[in-house]
Amino acid sequence: MKLLKEMCAIHAPSGNEVAMTKFLLNYIDKNKKSWKVKPKVYSGDGFQDCIVLVFGKPRTAIFAHIDSIGFTVRYGKQLVKIGGPRTIDGFELVGEDEKGKAEVKLKLAVDKKTKETKLEYTGKRDFERGTELTFKPNWREDKEYVQCCYMDNRLGVYNALKVAETLKDGVIVFSCWEEHGGGSVSYIQKFLQEKYKVRQALISDISWISDGVHPGLGPVISLRDSLIPRRSYVNKIRAIAKKHKVPHQLEVEGSGGSDGKELQMGEFAWDWCFVGAAEQNVHTPDEKVHKKDIQGMIDLYKVLMKDL
Repeated sequence: MKLLKEMCAIHAPSGNEVAMTKFLLNYIDKNKKSWKVKPKVYSGDGFQDCIVLVFGKPRTAIFAHIDSIGFTVRYGKQLVKIGGPRTIDGFELVGEDEKGKAEVKLKLAVDKKTKETKLEYTGKRDFERGTELTFKPNWREDKEYVQCCYMDNRLGVYNALKVAETLKDGVIVFSCWEEHGGGSVSYIQKFLQEKYKVRQALISDISWISDGVHPGLGPVISLRDSLIPRRSYVNKIRAIAKKHKVPHQLEVEGSGGSDGKELQMGEFAWDWCFVGAAEQNVHTPDEKVHKKDIQGMIDLYKVLMKDL
C-alpha cells in the first residue's frame, strides 16, 4: 500500500494535475523495464497533463482519472467547490501559494442578510486568490481497510499501475478534469480510435457502498449510473468475470458519472463499462475501502484485459 499512500497525498485537483502527471511519468520511467511489455508513452504536447500508455497490439483501453475534488480560493476567505466535495465544518484543508504552504479549516458561514450558507476557510492568513485547497491527507490502515482522502481516484490509478506490470496488449489512459466536468477524454478517444482502432474501454474508478453494494464482496461491475452503457458489452464483461470466478458485485444507480460519459457522448462508437471497488465516506477526507475489494479489482482487470 506504500504506492497508494504516496499518491493519496499528492496535490492534484481538477485543472492542476501537473504534480500527479510528473509523479506518474517518473514512476513509469523507473518501473517499465520490469514490466512484461514495455509500453509506448504519449504525454506532453497535444495531451496536456494526460498520459497514454500503449502495450503491444491494444484492443481495450483502461481510463483512470488522476484529478481530485477540492476548493478554489475566491476573494478573502471565500471558497468555490472543485467538483463535488462534501462540506462539513472543520474539515482540514491544505494549500500552497507564493507565501508557502499552510493548513486551514473549512467553515460553513451563514450570510446574515440572505441566510444562505457560504463556504469559507479559517486560518492565520489569506491565500492568494485562485489557490486550490485540498483535503489534508490522513492515512489509516488495518488488516481489512485502508482509509484516506482521494481514494477516488488514486486507487483507480493504483489499479492501472498494477495491471500494467503484466499487461501484454492494451492501453492505459491517465485522464484529467473528471471530477469537474471532464474535457480530456474526447481528444484521447479520437487519438486511440484513429491511430490504434481501439473502440472499447474499462473505467478504473471508485464507486460507493450502498444498500446493495457491501465492503469485502468484490469490486462492482456497474450496469448503469446517470448513463447506461451498452448491455451486450456489459454482459461480455460479466461472462468473463464469471468464467474466471472473480468475486464481484453488480451495481445499479441513478446518479453519478465517470470518464465513460465523454466516451459515450463522443463522435466515435465506443463501448465502456465502469468497473471498480466501492468506498465509504465518499468525497470526504475519510474515504475507506476494503483490501479484498482492492485486490479483487486488480484481479478482475487482469482477466478482462486478457479476454476482451
